[in-house]
Parts: sequence; C-alpha cells; structure tokens
Amino acid sequence: MKIEILQLTEGAKNAKGLTVVIDVFRAFSTACYVFAAGAEKIIPVEHVEEAFELKKRLKNVVMLGERSERKVPGFDFGNSPTHIMDQDFSGKTIIMTTSSGTRGIANATQADEIITGSFVNAEAIISYIRLKNPAALSLVCMGYEGRYPTQEDTFLAEYVRDRLLNRETNFEKMKLTLRTGDGARLLDPANDEWSPASDFELCLDPDRFNFVLKIEKGEDFNWLKKI
Repeated sequence: MKIEILQLTEGAKNAKGLTVVIDVFRAFSTACYVFAAGAEKIIPVEHVEEAFELKKRLKNVVMLGERSERKVPGFDFGNSPTHIMDQDFSGKTIIMTTSSGTRGIANATQADEIITGSFVNAEAIISYIRLKNPAALSLVCMGYEGRYPTQEDTFLAEYVRDRLLNRETNFEKMKLTLRTGDGARLLDPANDEWSPASDFELCLDPDRFNFVLKIEKGEDFNWLKKI
C-alpha cells in the first residue's frame, strides 16, 4: 500500500486510489453525529448556491453548513456537533456545505473511492482501509477553508498512517498540542455562539462511532452513507 499525505484543495485534486478526505474541526466530526442522530444520508456540496438549488428540488431536507465557521443564513444548522447531537434526524436527508470538508469531496475527482476522516471514527476508518488494502491510499488534510494547513487534520493523517504501518502513536499528546494550538479557536469564548467550546471535546472523542462515511455516486448528486 502506497500511503500519501496531501494538503488542501490542491491535494484533493491530486488524490488517487482510496481517498480519505479529512476535516476534524468540524465537518466530518459533525457528520458522524448527524448520522448517529438517525439521518438517512448527507448530500455534500461545494457551494452554498448548490445547496439552495438542491433544496428546491428535494423539498423535505435539513440544511447544515458554514462559511467562516458561522451558520449560513437560511440554513437550519451550522457546523457544530454540540448544536445537533440532541436532534432527531431519523430518516432525514441532510444537505451539507462547509468551507473545507465538502470542498475536498467535490475536488477529489481522481479518487477511486472517497471516505471521510475524523478522530471520532478513526478506528473504523483504519479497519476499513485494512480490509480494502488498496494499492494507493490518499489522506487529504483539508485544513482551514481548503487553503491553510491545520494541525488537527495533519495529526489525523499521521495517526492513520502510523497505525497502518504499526508505528507508535500518541493521541493524547496531539490533543494537548491542539488545546493551545490550532484547536484554541474552538475554545475562544468569543466564538461560542457558532463554535461552543464543547465542540473541541466532541471532535476529539476518539472512536466514539464504529462506522465509516462513504461517498455513493448518483446521476444527479453524490451522497454520504454510513457503512
């Protein structure tokens, strides 16, 4: 297995083989909580305009997403696991757009298969990769707005790589670094309205979920399903 760690939107464009699009803070952590709350599928789109157009066609959907970390005006929810974890999304279709994660999915056009990456289902991701045993594995760190690398996404890529190669890992050290590093923005009281401090812990609760989120391709749109 050839493992490559790639960065940002350009990395997504160059991803090949089995591709893990990583967005720890917060898109693909939030997505896991959405599925845990009963959602049937998540339709990830790159642009806000796409989301509204899709809503017109599909009617009974839930809109979830952010720009600059804040909820998109007219959406039902932002990108906070805290704000959605007590919701009941049973049987619902969610349309999701974020500044980083969903952009990565949209741009990973050369990938053979796409799954999402977060710490909350890291063990399930690692088990899935081992099961598939692809010739090429791309770990795409989407960073901030797909433009700036972030510690949390790179840490997850390194964690997955090292586990696959049977190397020593230290999640608690990563978490401690994030608390005063790139994760500090989640702990800033000034951001509490759209990014409560509890999001930090919810996104860094390793292996909380035992499922993988995989892209399925359709004629009109692609969607994430839980497997």
